[in-house]
Amino acid sequence: MNDLSDLIAAEAILPRLPATSRRQTIQALTEALARAGGLDARAAFDAVLIRERLSGTGMGEGVAIPHASVNGLVRPIGAFARLDPPQDFDALDGRPADLVFLLLSPVDKGADHLKAFARISRFLRRAEVREKLRAARGAEELHALFSGPARDAA
Repeated sequence: MNDLSDLIAAEAILPRLPATSRRQTIQALTEALARAGGLDARAAFDAVLIRERLSGTGMGEGVAIPHASVNGLVRPIGAFARLDPPQDFDALDGRPADLVFLLLSPVDKGADHLKAFARISRFLRRAEVREKLRAARGAEELHALFSGPARDAA
């Protein structure tokens, strides 16, 4: 499934985030999710930071998927930002991330978290998708990319 619209709200898309650190990036994304979905931004921020301390969430190719489980959620939710400048998320390829998808999931739904994470990872690992995300002109165009049916790479 390539449609990620069930995971991301248009209000949680930040087309140009001028964050100066990984921490600032995570804070901005958790605050966007709090505004969009009514969750506790501080609890989400703390949970993601704890997870980041275990190991970086940089996937390589300029992509990071910070994630955590948070109390009070009924389903996985996400936020997205394009970073300018890119930030270090400890990717194996050493490349800083400019495309960041933050995923939060209910504490008691580990299987749902893994499925959502896999969907996001599959979506972002395709070079043509990353190029389109980097070229998109604003939040509406980015949301359309997350909502539209993209073709799977063979």
